[in-house]
Amino acid sequence: MKLPLAAALILAATAATAGPVGFANWKEQRLSLFGSNDYSFGSSLGLASNGTVSIAWGRAPQADWAATSASWSWNVTQSVPATDLSRKGGDDRNIAVYFVFVPQAVAAELASADIRALLGRSDVRVLQYAYGGNNAVGSVLPSPYGTAGTGVTIPLRQAGTGAFNERVNLAADYTRAFGGAPGALIGLAVSGDSDDTKTSIAATVSGLSLN
Repeated sequence: MKLPLAAALILAATAATAGPVGFANWKEQRLSLFGSNDYSFGSSLGLASNGTVSIAWGRAPQADWAATSASWSWNVTQSVPATDLSRKGGDDRNIAVYFVFVPQAVAAELASADIRALLGRSDVRVLQYAYGGNNAVGSVLPSPYGTAGTGVTIPLRQAGTGAFNERVNLAADYTRAFGGAPGALIGLAVSGDSDDTKTSIAATVSGLSLN
């Protein structure tokens, strides 16, 4: 029996081996007409923010659509103050790493969508891991932006400086946040946010890997 194209792509992604993700082909999505962060894209991602906010994003390879865990390193040498990450308009953070999931039935259709289009859909689910804020580490905070129930922030480090290695269980955190099992992981993003406190961030993200 011949499989529909979308189903065949999902099976191919599941069968393939996930692994390291580079930043060389990522792009910036501005969130304001009047300012944006500075990013450097390569094997690692450099981030500088000066009272600004924007998102750097990339598409997950099909080999990573079925990933259930992720790891990366992040290093902050200049930090925003501690904020409440659940408060809209007052939630600055040094780094947020996003994992964007869509239902498997529409993964092939949305594989080429940009981050703004994905974040505007009611069927998209976003896990966002944060380095910043003053919220309890490991808590699940509903995003104050976008459609209710589509995104959460999970703080891994509170505001401050330092270099750390992280490993997260995407499948378990997805179930905690939204219930059920995750769909296809088709998008990744990193942001820095200093516009509310009008302060500065200097940071890097490296070694991003999906498994």
